[in-house]
Amino acid sequence: MEFARPENGPDIIMRYLLLPLLLLGAGGAQAALPAAVDGQPLPSLAPILERVTPAVVNIHSRSVRENPRARDPIFRFFGAPRERVDQSLGSGVIVDAADGLILTNNHVIEGADDIQVTLHDGQTLEGQLVGTDPDTDVAVIRVDAEGLAELPLADGLPLRVGDFVVAVGNPFGLGQTVTSGIVSALGRKGLRGLNYQNFIQTDASINPGNSGGALINLRGELVGINTAIFSPSGGNVGIGFAIPADLANYVVSELLEYGLVRRGRLGVLIQDLDERLARALDLDQASGALITRVLPEAAAARDGLAAGDVVISINDQRITSADDLRNAEGLLRVGEEARLAYYRDGRLETARLTIEAAEPDRAYGATIHPELTGTVLANLDPEIAEQAGISGVVIAGVKRGSSAWDYGLRRGDVILGANRESIASLTELRERAQEDAELLLNVLRGRRSYLVLLEP
Repeated sequence: MEFARPENGPDIIMRYLLLPLLLLGAGGAQAALPAAVDGQPLPSLAPILERVTPAVVNIHSRSVRENPRARDPIFRFFGAPRERVDQSLGSGVIVDAADGLILTNNHVIEGADDIQVTLHDGQTLEGQLVGTDPDTDVAVIRVDAEGLAELPLADGLPLRVGDFVVAVGNPFGLGQTVTSGIVSALGRKGLRGLNYQNFIQTDASINPGNSGGALINLRGELVGINTAIFSPSGGNVGIGFAIPADLANYVVSELLEYGLVRRGRLGVLIQDLDERLARALDLDQASGALITRVLPEAAAARDGLAAGDVVISINDQRITSADDLRNAEGLLRVGEEARLAYYRDGRLETARLTIEAAEPDRAYGATIHPELTGTVLANLDPEIAEQAGISGVVIAGVKRGSSAWDYGLRRGDVILGANRESIASLTELRERAQEDAELLLNVLRGRRSYLVLLEP
């Protein structure tokens, strides 16, 4: 039987909460809760959890790294191991049983050479990485199994502050654990290490190991992926954060279709507003994002935005700083319409524009060339490229044992050219790779340059 909210909600709930205290006062240790109150059965989450918990998995990832101490001759003399093994424990949520797709956090499996997934029934399977989005800390892995359970995404009324939620995960590696609480806040941002943030805050107990687990509503639907906690001590203090399920679902669809997450862009360069600039622009307060430049042929240019405009909201979300606008821009979906409110010459103006795809700065090698499977590629930071006097694409990661690893490619290598032509971006590398099945790379490692021929 599913939990149903009593008609007299708050009164009945308070009666349930006070009943144990009244019974203890009346009968001490011999008192026991009745099976029902006013003819209604006592509420229980058990029926919902019986459906939900089979779709939540435990994840154990393992990565092998070079031991930096092994380079020291003293440590080498005393037998320091040449490699260091890093392990991570976390959780995941099966969102597509037919395809074996599991949602988790990027930080749970980042850099992993081996991913093991343990199902609710104790069966352990090998997990294959489908893709990750470090900017939102979302990752997708796949397992090959039949008869899996899946967790549906919430489809109905939007989540509200005060809604009851339940967290399911693997805290401290103890095994599957359930905790409950409410939604404490929505739209939280400001956590370190992530570029785009729109967190659900909850007081449901979340601890290390819960990362990647499910946050569900009382209908047993997925509303979030548990991700982080705020804690001075490292343990739960009632401030946990989850990625909204709709955002995670969008990341999954982008990774499956494009191999990366296309970011939306308005086509503007921005900065914070200070008191002096606010006075110069006839504004009462220094709040908003000041546009310093509009990129030609971008959506913002076509809709009349100009340098000197101060954006104060986007899709009714208040913008108080440049970081606010960058965060909101990055969370907008390609093709979505954005409503902007901004000040120009002291007057409030509005604009509607369609979000365009920004040039990606990271990609999985497999989406560019089959023999680059196992790599993560990134555009070089413009400042670093200018200082070093080079242009190209940096290899941000290589999976041990992959095709790219066997070719000798390593993290930190810079691809300067492809098929005897220099490249300056992922787009140019992709264009060169599409011209020929073979791909001849000019690779820079430290001060040495060498050639690598990739043959499918």
